[in-house]
Amino acid sequence: MIREARTSGPLAGRMRVPGSKSLTNRALVCASLAGGNSVLTNASESDDTALLANGLNQLGILVHRRESVLEVEGRGGVLHAPKFPIPSGNAGTTLRFLLSLGVLASGTTVIETSGRMAERPNDDILDALKGMGVPVKHDSGSTRFEVTGTGLPGGEIPVRSDRSSQFLSSLLMVAPYARTRCTVMPSGTVASAHYIRLTVEVMEKFGVQVRSEGGERFSVDAPLHYSPAVFAAESDASCATYPFAAAAIAGGEVFVPGVLPSSHQPDAGFPEVLRMMGCRVETREGGTLVSRGGTLRGTDVTMNGMPDAVPALVAVALFADGETRIRGIGHLRFKESNRIEGYAGELRKLGGGIGVEGDVMTVRQARLHGALLETHDDHRLAMSFAVVGLRVPGVRIEDPGCVRKSYPLFWEELERLLEQSGQSGR
Repeated sequence: MIREARTSGPLAGRMRVPGSKSLTNRALVCASLAGGNSVLTNASESDDTALLANGLNQLGILVHRRESVLEVEGRGGVLHAPKFPIPSGNAGTTLRFLLSLGVLASGTTVIETSGRMAERPNDDILDALKGMGVPVKHDSGSTRFEVTGTGLPGGEIPVRSDRSSQFLSSLLMVAPYARTRCTVMPSGTVASAHYIRLTVEVMEKFGVQVRSEGGERFSVDAPLHYSPAVFAAESDASCATYPFAAAAIAGGEVFVPGVLPSSHQPDAGFPEVLRMMGCRVETREGGTLVSRGGTLRGTDVTMNGMPDAVPALVAVALFADGETRIRGIGHLRFKESNRIEGYAGELRKLGGGIGVEGDVMTVRQARLHGALLETHDDHRLAMSFAVVGLRVPGVRIEDPGCVRKSYPLFWEELERLLEQSGQSGR
């Protein structure tokens, strides 16, 4: 399927984003291990969350959905390996969180991923589990992962985390169910380190404290149990980067309810980057408003701390005077697609002035034209192409439905924003 993006004049409206996928998935894991029933409100309705909920169901945890509410019947850490493989698609948190949960399940848990997910970095968490004596099997290039539940021994657990913080988060969330106190020790620079803070905060909501020693050691007393909780997920700051980018690109103003700068979600800092580029940012009525009336200007920014905002930032940079340098993004090569070379290649089809050197991307303003763009099954690329198309006629997007991975109603919400802004359909 191919969808042609709609061009637009200045915007004036609001765009709703779903509950945070990152927070929902972490809360799902903690709730599943708690002893009793938990309720997650404003829960993400993404494909990734649905895959994780299905995986928990296969492990013996009942997860019920009522629109944006998830009810979870936790069993206090008692899990059973399923008879059939758990599908995890191209969902990083689903695979990596389930690998650690499989250590607690009686029997051998088999997880089947997509081909792309099998190519992404997973050896780091497998090596950490093997280092604790956990039987784990994965052949290079295979989409099949196996982990045998022997229980978590505890002690010191080194884990490489420079390509993804999800390995560290995965181990931390099961640490309370170890036989003795756990200390998880990341080696090297932690990619997307702010997501570890989210993990720790969610664990605390379910009654387990994590002691951090300068970000180099994370200790959890064990054995402990999570307590059931009512958990309200914040709106997804990563999804909000696209309506904010739309305001910057098309001009006018866009309000996103539920996303505030006080949030600890890393991408909640994206509006401040837009402020540096010439936008106005206001906090009001429980949300954030981004507007632009003047000229966008290039900037120089390090984005290691908010990597999921990079596609939206690159989209904005295409329309900014001068040059924008985006640093610290090397680990984006290991996302749902190669978000550096792959993304740059697609934008060059539009005439975009994109340069890549190491972990730095340079974007220069250029005359853009329409083209057919491949999403590479990457939801964030599809949404970034849509906002570029607000200013560039003829942008056509292959496989627009891949946005279901994080923002199932993206196209509907974008159309609603255009209608509020007085933009007529094609």
